[in-house]
Amino acid sequence: MEEKKKSWLSGIWEAVKFIVITLLIVIPVRTYVAQPFIVSGSSMSPSFVNGEYLIVDALTYLAREPKRDEVIVFRYPKDEAKFFIKRVIGLPGETVVIKDNKTYIRQGGQEFELEDGPDPIFSNQTEEDFTLGDDEYFVMGDNRDMSLDSRSWGAVPTKLIKGRVLLRLFPLNRLGLLPASSFSP
Repeated sequence: MEEKKKSWLSGIWEAVKFIVITLLIVIPVRTYVAQPFIVSGSSMSPSFVNGEYLIVDALTYLAREPKRDEVIVFRYPKDEAKFFIKRVIGLPGETVVIKDNKTYIRQGGQEFELEDGPDPIFSNQTEEDFTLGDDEYFVMGDNRDMSLDSRSWGAVPTKLIKGRVLLRLFPLNRLGLLPASSFSP
């Protein structure tokens, strides 16, 4: 009887140790290294579609700033409880100009046109200028006509950026590392 009790207590102790060790590893990794994200909506189509399961790299931007054309996940500036996924278009200090259904970047007195992806047509025909602050990014969805993005609610402050899309896990036929890292279809 005494042996069964020791065995039972030993089993419980092993389970407790396993749970504690797992929590000590999983929680920091989940919080600070890689976070799951499920795509909701069509604003990033065809690069990302509704229901895809992604892993977001939360470490890279501790070492460097986001780059143009990277796909990021961030807290929505108008409601920080929500997360959005968009492509970085404009960088801090730049001016993003949208005119004649094209996107231009102005910086230091120079202007260049962005290659605007698989479907560069916008419904909006008016010219718009967005000048970014030192810690702001201009983001847009790849599906421009169906995207609620910086054109609607302004720039994304650096502090709201959670990370860049590192991996697409699901669906398996679209599995990939740094998926949609450029506009190339």
